[in-house]
Amino acid sequence: MARTHPREAMVRRDVVVTGVGAVTPLGVGARELHEGWCAGRSGIRDGQAACSEFEPGGYLSIRELRRTDRFTQLAIVATDEALSQAGWPGDPPYDPGRVGCVLGTGIGGLATIERAKETLMRSGPGRVSPLSIPLMMSNAAPAAVAMRHNLRGPAYSVTSACAAGAHAIGAAFRAIQCGDADAIVTGGSEAALTALARAGFTALNALSSTGVSRPFDARRDGFVLGEGAGALVLEEAESAARRGARALARLRGFGASSDAGDIVAPDMSGRSQADAIVRALADAAVEPEQVVYVNAHGTSTPLNDRAETMALKQALGAHAQRVAVSSTKSAIGHLLGAAGPVETVATILALRDGIAPPTLGWEEPEEGLDLDYVPLAARPLDIDGAPAIGISSSFGFGGQNAVLCVEAL
Repeated sequence: MARTHPREAMVRRDVVVTGVGAVTPLGVGARELHEGWCAGRSGIRDGQAACSEFEPGGYLSIRELRRTDRFTQLAIVATDEALSQAGWPGDPPYDPGRVGCVLGTGIGGLATIERAKETLMRSGPGRVSPLSIPLMMSNAAPAAVAMRHNLRGPAYSVTSACAAGAHAIGAAFRAIQCGDADAIVTGGSEAALTALARAGFTALNALSSTGVSRPFDARRDGFVLGEGAGALVLEEAESAARRGARALARLRGFGASSDAGDIVAPDMSGRSQADAIVRALADAAVEPEQVVYVNAHGTSTPLNDRAETMALKQALGAHAQRVAVSSTKSAIGHLLGAAGPVETVATILALRDGIAPPTLGWEEPEEGLDLDYVPLAARPLDIDGAPAIGISSSFGFGGQNAVLCVEAL
């Protein structure tokens, strides 16, 4: 039976993706992410996933470097790539007041916060930089991107832990659908490879003690902390076509839910996560059998991977056993608030190339975790002329769940 959705009564504008960008532990660029992951390359070194190939000085001026935290620097470079691919690296091709920037982050300028606190304790309040607040605030990234590209529409940050970037894309999607904007630069960034973050996640027993990310594998023991940024340019479809833009994908649906339970543990029944998936598919007017690929949240933690598997079974029914499911985090670790956008970029490129990227490290099955996790090596997707439709899931601390449904064009 076809699902219905209250938004079906609205006249909704179609939204397309005209550009993507990424900075990840696999390199600078969206293609580096996609091709590196499909080749089975891992960006994890010594138990963490740093963007070791990213040198901000190669992209930003000395003044820009001084006035931005690393999470903002990552966002600027990822959005620059996405805008260049979309064909508007300068001013937008629309009324700037109709173009916005919505970016997510789980923590924001954590490195700045730690440095400022050290200065305060060591040298006193008079030595704390006046730039400390502008650098650490969570909306610093969308503010910097908006100023860089003259984006005068809605510009703000979304903060919902590891679902932040996916929520940001969902908010941008809705704004264009409903006519509040004609185009929005969206995504997320995170740079939390700091002593405080490591100590905090270690205290929660969330980090892998072995330093290995192997989602859905019986030996998984926690996530590997990473950093990076992902960006997408969303445009109203007819406007993009009129300006001659090449659409990479259509953003078809967005669904969100809350566990309303534990502050860190997921809903182990999978019900809340399944609700978000079902809502995304209903919003997209897509049946479960039309989904050819799932980019899972797949953190490599014992609780998340089991709950997510249960959620996929509930949301997709029997089709869950037939669809390819893999986790980008197996190759680049967990990018927290940037995870959703980076994984959405990876999903779009996987669908466009007709490839199911692998879940690296998956070798030992666990009872009940019995989906097709695309172990170890990439393989062709079973599309066979059908629309290339996939979903990307993000589940955050606090029980925030966000799911995006995309179709490659």
